[in-house]
Amino acid sequence: MKIAILGAGAWGTALALGLVERHEVLLWGRDAAAMQAIDVERENRRYLPGVRLPPALQVTASLDIAVAHLDAVDTAEAAEAASGAGLLIIATPVAGLRPLCQALQQCRLGGLRLPNVVWLCKGFEEGSSLLPHQVVQAVLGKSIAAGVLSGPSFAQEVARGLPCALTIACDDAPLRQQVVTAFHSGMLRIYASDDMIGVEVGGAVKNIMAIATGVIDGMGFGANARAALITRGLAEITRLGVALGGRAETFMGLTGVGDLMLTCTGELSRNRQVGLGLAQGKPLARIVDELGHVAEGVRCARAVCALAAAHGIDMPITAAVAGVLFNGDSASAMVTRLLARDPRMEAI
Repeated sequence: MKIAILGAGAWGTALALGLVERHEVLLWGRDAAAMQAIDVERENRRYLPGVRLPPALQVTASLDIAVAHLDAVDTAEAAEAASGAGLLIIATPVAGLRPLCQALQQCRLGGLRLPNVVWLCKGFEEGSSLLPHQVVQAVLGKSIAAGVLSGPSFAQEVARGLPCALTIACDDAPLRQQVVTAFHSGMLRIYASDDMIGVEVGGAVKNIMAIATGVIDGMGFGANARAALITRGLAEITRLGVALGGRAETFMGLTGVGDLMLTCTGELSRNRQVGLGLAQGKPLARIVDELGHVAEGVRCARAVCALAAAHGIDMPITAAVAGVLFNGDSASAMVTRLLARDPRMEAI
């Protein structure tokens, strides 16, 4: 199968490594100089230093070339595909999703055919509070089969070939099967779901909970407090997800509790690192600068607070995190705020 991955960050590059042994994979990035360096050095030194890229992995900074790579499918291969030529995987942060979809629309208007689209980004679009699938539909329309691939996954581990399980969620059954066929092998296990909203909400809000958990751990409050925060964080995620149209059972799966546990406790979690930095009293700008990567929970917190208010949903952990990120609250004030809440019956 021909696959184009749009976004040469850690996750896009790691996924390309996991697919290139069985498929014709092309990796696209918008920075021409960076992509040339990756092509020559066969290493993504900024995002995956020390990981060698095989000669079979094609690299380009031309979006037209990336899309044309997918359009050049022979008749036999097209017949075997779930629906049409190849698979387009968007591996940018949420902030880059709309601009990239707009560029893809220009490719389509220029005569190139767009295949099925799958994205990896997690979060809500800043300003609009839209989920990724809503952004894709707003720009590309509903005629293209589209879905989200999500679940507990650190790019560095996928790049090393360590075991990983993910979920493909979309309304189009042939696309779900195409993604399972493309990805499911060796150390990578793929499950399927038709609850795109639930999967996207779980992937977005868990980043906020990881920031909160980093604060708790950074202040030395122990394993009991961490377990309590993660559990109540799952309750907040489920409340919002169900209110937006997701199914409660989705949050008990890989893209719910699975992704939440990984992001809140894993040492490779960028959002957890944000919380640890906040607990040390570091300014947010400095923390983000030191990370050198996008921490989606920072951008996501304000949108989730707005959605919670609009739907009348109680999300105290999210509100407390937003207070530290945007209102100048201290990390200790965040913890005090949560502990001072009135007792109540435990409920989702």
